[in-house]
Amino acid sequence: MGRWSRRLAVLFLDFVCFDGGRRILDLDCGTGSLTRALAGRYAASRIVGLDVSDAYVDHARRGISDPRIEFRVGDACSVPFPDGRFDGVLSMLVLPFVPNTAKAVAEMRRVARSGAVVAAASWDARGGCVAQRLFLDTAAVLDPAADVLRIEHCTRPTTRPGALAAVWREAGILDIRETALTIRMEFADFSDYWGPYLTGQGPAAEYVGRLGASAIARLREHVRRAYLDGEADGPRSYAATAWAVRGTNPERPTPIR
Repeated sequence: MGRWSRRLAVLFLDFVCFDGGRRILDLDCGTGSLTRALAGRYAASRIVGLDVSDAYVDHARRGISDPRIEFRVGDACSVPFPDGRFDGVLSMLVLPFVPNTAKAVAEMRRVARSGAVVAAASWDARGGCVAQRLFLDTAAVLDPAADVLRIEHCTRPTTRPGALAAVWREAGILDIRETALTIRMEFADFSDYWGPYLTGQGPAAEYVGRLGASAIARLREHVRRAYLDGEADGPRSYAATAWAVRGTNPERPTPIR
């Protein structure tokens, strides 16, 4: 997903449209696509990428020479920073996978200063990701376990129209705006499309990894036919849409002394 998240990060930051401030948090940063985009766009003094996965954080740290960037291991539902630390708190493509979405967004609010931008983006899992549905719909026809995977994928929180904005409203965030961001997912040929499903990374690839050799071969052939769609193997381009939301953290009440 890294090559697509890098592409989406540009549109996401265009939509978020804030001045960056001194300190920015990329919550559940994965391999760091958004963190790097933030560093390229803003003159912030500190940009922190936080993720629960040691493997992702280790990967994100590779090749980083920008002294402003720090990658740390941490839980989105228990962010290891004090209240009001950041001038912007963003999260891209991970809230659907967080066990407690409301808690994660509450943590985003907590570590954002008053007036800071709080923003997120999630793929439109049911209606906006053609490349993923091609695989999931084909697999679901062949195997009831894949149908369960498809159901989980299409019903994850914050992936429906209006869902992110609703979570933002429930969290008490102000000045909320939501939009749809669309990129193209391009593949050189079927091997380019199929390869990521053999890596073991992500729910679909994990499913493939649990199959036997004959079941993988059968699935591959049916997915290949769906990819070819009656034409010769070669390049394909599929639309992929994400929902994005941004809002402003309210002023904190003055403590009673």
